[in-house]
Amino acid sequence: MSTRLNHTIVWCRDKQVSANFLTGLLGLPAPEPFGPMLIVKLDNGVSLDFYDNDPPIASQHYAFLMGDEDFDATFARLLANGQPWWADPGKQRLKEINDYAGGRRVYFDDPDGHLLEIFTRE
Repeated sequence: MSTRLNHTIVWCRDKQVSANFLTGLLGLPAPEPFGPMLIVKLDNGVSLDFYDNDPPIASQHYAFLMGDEDFDATFARLLANGQPWWADPGKQRLKEINDYAGGRRVYFDDPDGHLLEIFTRE
C-alpha cells in the first residue's frame, strides 16, 4: 500500500457549528460522531475530524479540489450565505475569482478562521 492521507483533526470552538458549516457549503453528507469528534468524510476517503478546543484556534488552510459543477454549486451557496471571498490566500483580491491554470479558485474563512479554498484545476 502506498502512503496516503487518511484524516486530519480540525481544531474548532464548536465542532457542530464548524462541521455543519463545511458540509452545508460543500454539499456533503452530515458529519458523523466518533468519540469526541465529528467526522466529515470526503469523496476520496480522507476525513476531517472536528474536535472542540479552547481558543485561541491556530488558523490552518484546507483546500478542496472539485469538478466544475460542484464548484458552481458550492460557490452559489457561498454567495447565498453572504460569505466574503477572495481570489488569493493573502486576501488582497476581494470578490474576484482566480483563474490559475485555466480553472477557478476562491478562498474564504470558516467560523474559526481557517482559510478554506475551493478550486477546479491543480
